Amino acid sequence: MAYQFKREPLTPVEADKLYQACNSVQEKLIIWILLDTGLRVSELCSLTPQNILWQQKSIRISGKGGPYGKQTKKRVVPMSNRVQSLLEHYFAITDKFPIGPRQVQKIVKEIANRAQISKTVTPHILRHTFATLALQKNISLASVQKILGHDRLATTSIYLNFTDEHVVDEFTRKW
Repeated sequence: MAYQFKREPLTPVEADKLYQACNSVQEKLIIWILLDTGLRVSELCSLTPQNILWQQKSIRISGKGGPYGKQTKKRVVPMSNRVQSLLEHYFAITDKFPIGPRQVQKIVKEIANRAQISKTVTPHILRHTFATLALQKNISLASVQKILGHDRLATTSIYLNFTDEHVVDEFTRKW
């Protein structure tokens, strides 16, 4: 079997430290959208008000891949109250996300350094953190698969890297 790099998700405490280290609304917007939705950095940077389904509290995404080439896969991603609030204020003054993917990666790294998180923190690590925390909160693997836009359940199952502590805790609660 081929070696698979295991991404280390942030803990809830580290995610909170990351948010607390944000100095601007724009930084909070980047961190919370990535942490609360699991969007890819390219999907974040292509957001416009037309992608937001305000009444349904969700975001319509044209994701990567699909059977007919780039940006053909469509999915709807639930939006938390804090993300909706940040997007409402942000899109009230602008009509598109003004930052490119490389700049978002740089900002995430700067915030992680400010938060003194020793792990490598990238936008994709925040996507991984979203998936891991969602599974730990008992959101089904199939739902997480749909939110992330994965074709195969096996792709989503890599986020099931629970520690022994998680397994013992869940067994104790449910047995």
